[in-house]
Amino acid sequence: MSEFTDAMAQLAGGVAVITVRDGRDDLGVTVSALVSVSLEPPLVLVSLASGGYLNEVLLRQDRWACSLLSAGQAAMASRFAAAGRPGARHLVAGAPHHRGAHSDALVVEGGVAALEAETTQVVPAGDHTLFIATVLAVSYVTPSLQPLVRLRGRYRPMGT
Repeated sequence: MSEFTDAMAQLAGGVAVITVRDGRDDLGVTVSALVSVSLEPPLVLVSLASGGYLNEVLLRQDRWACSLLSAGQAAMASRFAAAGRPGARHLVAGAPHHRGAHSDALVVEGGVAALEAETTQVVPAGDHTLFIATVLAVSYVTPSLQPLVRLRGRYRPMGT
């Protein structure tokens, strides 16, 4: 499998933070497997490891937020990617953020874009789960910033 992992690491992917509110808790994780699926209706797909706690929560909480990180937010990406990380409220402490009006999930500000979504379809796929979701709102778009990407196992700013 390491050859497959190495091969897929050659493909650059945008870096995003998926967040969800679960009662009084806020959870989140860094992903690079987020894609646009449809323009009409607007749909996105996120792929999460099936064994993860966020996966479990998204199976019962349909609404979530997605913050597409900018080149200057590699530290934020690392926070949400760390094993044993604390709750999302602690991870965004000191960084500009707000709660999404539609999902009540934390939205990281300062990225290239952010959206809120509602899961409409769940598809088991090997050791991952695919969540297909309708976009409920776009919180912001900042085209003047460069996106953060993951390539060959590292976060990298996009070249201009």
